[in-house]
Amino acid sequence: MTKEQFLKQLHSALNRLSHEERQDIIQDYEEHFLIGLEEGKTEKEIADALGSPNQIAKELLASYHLEKVESTVTTGNIFRAIWAVIGLGFFNLVIVLGPFIALASLILSGWAVSVSFVVSPILVLLTIVIQPDTFEYFSLFFSVLLCGIGLFIGIGMLFSTKAVVKGFVRYLKFNAKLVKGGLKHD
Repeated sequence: MTKEQFLKQLHSALNRLSHEERQDIIQDYEEHFLIGLEEGKTEKEIADALGSPNQIAKELLASYHLEKVESTVTTGNIFRAIWAVIGLGFFNLVIVLGPFIALASLILSGWAVSVSFVVSPILVLLTIVIQPDTFEYFSLFFSVLLCGIGLFIGIGMLFSTKAVVKGFVRYLKFNAKLVKGGLKHD
């Protein structure tokens, strides 16, 4: 593969990045070729030593999305980071997607319990409006108790959600590092 073919393929694989970031990366790889040519290597040898442009782009995109999710935690950024890390290798489909689905379902179920407990007094009042003969103080007081428990669960879920997101981003970074070249002790 020639320098032009390599850079063209890398450029097209990095189309999700901004133009400036793409140009910086392309310039870095042009420097690799210049240094290699000065050392007496051919363009093909340099391209072979660098590896596949598509794999390089996957690794760069994964790094980019992981950095972005660290700076701005949004649902969209988390999903983009997850898909970028999964794109590094098929094995990651099980290793990343499985824990994500498990954690997401636990978080969603915790929030669902919190919301349903907080809404329970409204349901009792709605029942009183629809069927006034069925009013019981026990139902009213029990639903107020559930509302209080729901508020505590909601506060706990707020902290739990933040901790799980932070931990999962660390797990994604660990996984991306592992796939890129194993764990190196610096």
